[in-house]
Formats: sequence, structure tokens, C-alpha cells
Amino acid sequence: MYGYKKSVDLPYEQAVKKTKEELKKEGFGVLTEIDVEETLKKKLDVNFNKYVILGACNPPFAYKSLQAELDIGLMLPCNVIVYENEDKIFVSAILPTAAMSMIKNEELREVAEQVEKKLKRVIDNV
Repeated sequence: MYGYKKSVDLPYEQAVKKTKEELKKEGFGVLTEIDVEETLKKKLDVNFNKYVILGACNPPFAYKSLQAELDIGLMLPCNVIVYENEDKIFVSAILPTAAMSMIKNEELREVAEQVEKKLKRVIDNV
């Protein structure tokens, strides 16, 4: 298990908006936003479900992570996704503890646990 997911009773656009609002409440900014549906249509001329990847960053935790493990930038920012599948809308976030489990660094593990709590609150509150 590498993500924390739930279905939401909101239209897609509202789910994306609410997710961004909840991220902000937990101290995250959205550094990147990838519209997967649009990108796949443009690059491959294929149809795909509504799907967005939000690259979320909480600066104080990103800084702590970089201090603990300089190469951790390979795994930043934290991805949060909102997508439609079979007329249901899902919101999901990476579990930082799972993502960081391959790195044997106690300080980094502690940061990952704190970030994970925040991301779970984001998903729970959408």
C-alpha cells in the first residue's frame, strides 16, 4: 500500500478545488498541476478519464527532509491525485512513510510520519 485514497461525493472540478483548499489548510502549496487527461489527448491523441496530479509541498517539512537527506529531492514534492473512474471521484495522496521506507534515515522517517498525518487529514476533509 503506497497511497491513501477515498471516494468523494463531489463533482470532479469541486473535488479538485476542495483538495487544493485542504492542502493549503495543512500548509501545502501546489507547485505543479498536471492535467493528465489533457496531456494524453495532446501528446498521444487518446481519451482518458479526468485526472489531475497535484505536486504538493510543505516548505518547512521539505526543508527538514533536505537537511536529513540531501538526495530526497528525487522524491519531492508529495503527489496528490484527483480522478474520475466509472462515474466516481477519488482523491488520493502518496504515503510518505511508504515512499521513504527504502531510505534508512531515522530523522527522515520522523518527518515522513508528520507529513503523512497532514496528507491523510487533507484526504479525510475533502
